[in-house]
Amino acid sequence: MRQPNGFTLIELLVAVAIVGILTAIALPSYRDYVTRGKLAEAYQLLASQRVKMEQYYQDVRDYTNACAAGTVATPSPGTYFTLTCANLGPNTYTLNATGVAGSTVTGFVFTLDQNNNKTTQATPAGWSLPAPNNCWSRTKGGQC
Repeated sequence: MRQPNGFTLIELLVAVAIVGILTAIALPSYRDYVTRGKLAEAYQLLASQRVKMEQYYQDVRDYTNACAAGTVATPSPGTYFTLTCANLGPNTYTLNATGVAGSTVTGFVFTLDQNNNKTTQATPAGWSLPAPNNCWSRTKGGQC
């Protein structure tokens, strides 16, 4: 009797089903992994801007005009996050990193102030804020 070559339709359907199940499990995890990688840009932008703010304060002894164009503390642009300065005063500032609309980091807002207090102001649906909120969220479950 001759041995059949190739696969039967049933064997092929089982293989496709297995690949489909593995893809359904792996794809959401991969998306979260990519998003967490992009969050690192926000942490880097905030940390480097804090150094610039302190350098400006050493020169001027005031944060009021620190983020103005042409100063040493002019905010740097990011690919996935927009950096803004708020609450500028003689001894205070707040830095905000907001996720760019339409990207995978839309909905994230991280802040840093003059006392190096790190907070996660907002996260997109499916992500949790850390409790207590005194750090930057790094994972979907709200861990810092």
